[in-house]
Amino acid sequence: MYILLALFFISLISLTVMFSRKLILLKNQGVMIEHAEDLILELPFVKELKHLTIKKVKRYGYVGVVTSIRLYFRGINLAKLKYTELKDKINSVDKSKWINDIEKREVNKFLKVVSNYKHKIRQIKHQIKEEEKIL
Repeated sequence: MYILLALFFISLISLTVMFSRKLILLKNQGVMIEHAEDLILELPFVKELKHLTIKKVKRYGYVGVVTSIRLYFRGINLAKLKYTELKDKINSVDKSKWINDIEKREVNKFLKVVSNYKHKIRQIKHQIKEEEKIL
């Protein structure tokens, strides 16, 4: 914002200087000025304004960098804190409730019958292999 205001006033001053030179030439009825060095206008406050502007931009740049670094580290510390809290909560959960709940569940009767048949079929296959070896 300050930079834009500074540029506006600098351009406004330069326009007034240019128009005043042209008006002086018209007032003198076209008399040409031979020495161009006389027309150079030294504006010391422009140099000071430039110096102050650069100084402020550097300062705000440093402040911005420091702020972003602070926010970065605060975010990392917050993430670490939340991670450890969540880890503690997970570790504090009573796992024996879940294990007992699983043990209390009854197995489906159909699955029991199928597993029994598989077991019997394995036994029969094993017996057949043993009888073939004997023969």
